[in-house]
Amino acid sequence: MTVSASDMAAATPATRDRYVDLLRVASLATVIAGHWLMAAVSGDGIGNLLALVPPLQVLTWGLQVMPVFFFVGGFSHALSYRSLARRADRPVYAAFLRARLQRLLRPTLVFVLVWAAAALAVQLAGRGAGGLSGAALRLVTQPLWFIGIYLAMVAFTPPLLKLHERWGWGAFAALVAAAALVDVLRFALGVPYVEFLNFAFVWLAVHQLGFLRADGRIRFPAALAAAGLAVAAALVAYGPYPLSMVGMPGEKVSNMAPPTLALLAHGMWLVGAVQLLARPATAWLARPRVWRGVVAANGVAMTAFLWHLTAMLAVYAAQFALGIGLPVPASAAWWAQVPVRLLAAAVLTGVLVAVFRRFEAPGPASGPGGGRSEAAPGSGPRAAAGITLCLLGVLGLSMTGLGGLLDGHSATLVAVPVTAPAAIAMALGGWLLVERSASSRSVRLRG
Repeated sequence: MTVSASDMAAATPATRDRYVDLLRVASLATVIAGHWLMAAVSGDGIGNLLALVPPLQVLTWGLQVMPVFFFVGGFSHALSYRSLARRADRPVYAAFLRARLQRLLRPTLVFVLVWAAAALAVQLAGRGAGGLSGAALRLVTQPLWFIGIYLAMVAFTPPLLKLHERWGWGAFAALVAAAALVDVLRFALGVPYVEFLNFAFVWLAVHQLGFLRADGRIRFPAALAAAGLAVAAALVAYGPYPLSMVGMPGEKVSNMAPPTLALLAHGMWLVGAVQLLARPATAWLARPRVWRGVVAANGVAMTAFLWHLTAMLAVYAAQFALGIGLPVPASAAWWAQVPVRLLAAAVLTGVLVAVFRRFEAPGPASGPGGGRSEAAPGSGPRAAAGITLCLLGVLGLSMTGLGGLLDGHSATLVAVPVTAPAAIAMALGGWLLVERSASSRSVRLRG
């Protein structure tokens, strides 16, 4: 039975941290709007507005908000894992993975399969290599990188939560130190491939800040924000780091891929900044109408994220089909069209959400007989193998795109060439392993 957003909002416990829900929605909405705005489409393909107008790159210091999403993830994962561990009388790792991934993997895999079928049709028709269609097939899977990283954060939550419970801020400091060491080895000593370690150290450090928030240990957010902003500014001004906090085409060094210490400092300042807004935002969220809107948006946020580039590409395709000229990107005429394009993309995203939202709907909360579904003994390794396959498959697909399904196009993932069909197979196989690792078994709950 489907529960409405109004019913869910009315049933919200008084103890729920509503601000975290708002941050999740707001961060994904900001990313979506940023992607729509950055896309500079012309007859020659898809470019990046920030590369065409470099002074605009400073805006990424406020609009690159993925660290906020990962910070919120850390908070939610800590609460979820602790809740399971308190109530179950056996290891909960597999059940934790399944519970956290159910609403993430189902809509993602549906998105991948729909686009793979479309890509196959385009390539069989002989139109997959170049032009706007080729660029679209390469672009549409790129945002999946964040889902791959998020899967890794879920997988590492139990051990990192133990480190947090023992060392607190010390565990966060250790991850920051590791990220700094990686950059020293990379930029000062030229050690090859070491930079890829910061995909773990940088994002897990931001995730660790979510654990600290869950325990009420971010007591001086202004100091955190000031320190992060000062360090980020110093690193960009005096170090080898670019101004933009998102990747730019053709740049030698990116703060995003692989992540750098500058991006970690940027994440620290953002976390401190949003913490400063927590009290007034929480008071605002106490209004029933506002909270209902946040609950409704949270129920479709991942679906909207997955399909927002599809909507944007459809808007540009419609312009081409209708013979509406595309002005030179960043020209006055181009800027004049921006509000109309954004509105059209928002409407089309709403249509796609209406079609695909069912795959993001949460599954049953309990197992047979009223007991919660729990992982069978020994299923933890299977769950770990499954989530590893999932994250490698999703990351691989974000790198390969869907433009080379038939010609063996590959990208290098952790020193191993991966094709799009192989990446899709890994993601599907990993999802099945995670699902089977948590086979239904009613268990006793403590208390």
